[in-house]
Amino acid sequence: MTSACNFVGCTVGETGKCALERDPLTCEHRTGAVSRTTGGDEAIVEGAAAPAGIGVGAPVLEQPSGTSSFPPSRTLGPDVVSRMMAARYVTVVGILGDPESGKTACLVSLYLMVANARLDGWSFADSKSLMAFEEIARGAREWNAGHPPEQMTVHTEMTDDRRPGFLHLRLVRKSDGRRVDLALPDLPGEWTTALVATGRTDRFQFMKRADAVWVVVDGRTLANRERRQGVISRVGQLAGRLKTIFEGAVPRMMIVVTHRDRGELAESISARLAAELVDRQVTAIVIPVAPFSENANVKAGLGIVDLIDATVSGALPAPEFWPTKQLPQAGARVYLGFRRDR
Repeated sequence: MTSACNFVGCTVGETGKCALERDPLTCEHRTGAVSRTTGGDEAIVEGAAAPAGIGVGAPVLEQPSGTSSFPPSRTLGPDVVSRMMAARYVTVVGILGDPESGKTACLVSLYLMVANARLDGWSFADSKSLMAFEEIARGAREWNAGHPPEQMTVHTEMTDDRRPGFLHLRLVRKSDGRRVDLALPDLPGEWTTALVATGRTDRFQFMKRADAVWVVVDGRTLANRERRQGVISRVGQLAGRLKTIFEGAVPRMMIVVTHRDRGELAESISARLAAELVDRQVTAIVIPVAPFSENANVKAGLGIVDLIDATVSGALPAPEFWPTKQLPQAGARVYLGFRRDR
């Protein structure tokens, strides 16, 4: 029974169908009366139920035919990044590191510094993944009575085990006005663990387009004498895996050592890291960072500017346009007079 009919089990108010297979307009069980006009049109008497199809349970407004004004702003798929790269130059960064090494913390710190105009030498221009940045930065915003949370960021989990999610950030360098589009993947640490342990590279095909690689290392493990050598060896193994992915030509690499607020990285440890990479025929620079800080003497975000500067600068030298093994000789004919003045 509904408000339109007092017959038990009848749903004429919702479906427009009479349970007794009668005309809903003349059935005696309908609540209220319906009269007909002389012209044959139906008129609803005050207090009577509306006939079927006149709007019982129907939406008040029609659904607009257009789509939403703003596109989705969460992590971007590789196909979206590829379309961006077809329109303008995009600096793709490969970010690797074991679980809890601080990869997401570096991204959150970068986002918060940009949002508060504290990234020295750079200004914000655009981002197509602001909601994704907000999601990973949520932990850093939830403080308990002025005390920082135990974990600033949440553990990264991928909905697709084979497709990375990218964060987009466009920055403008104040010194020369250069605009830089960064595509930063937020990958689970388990991907790096599997890469080192089993050599699984199918999930890192996007790395072949990378202009720079961040290898994030937990600075607390390097400070631990018992765990230090194991971490350095794993960095060397990871460099060997990267050589396989890039087929020998590894792009600019930065060893990002987090938790700088817990202590300064010793020169001897940096030298051991460099020596381990030299054994793999790979070169890299070591950049200590402090995405967040529990030390009053170390400012939060220390080293993030250096990391961005190293990522977008120091490009590899351009190859020679017309290589030759011998210099042209005076009076010799050359194609279209090329290098005639040499």
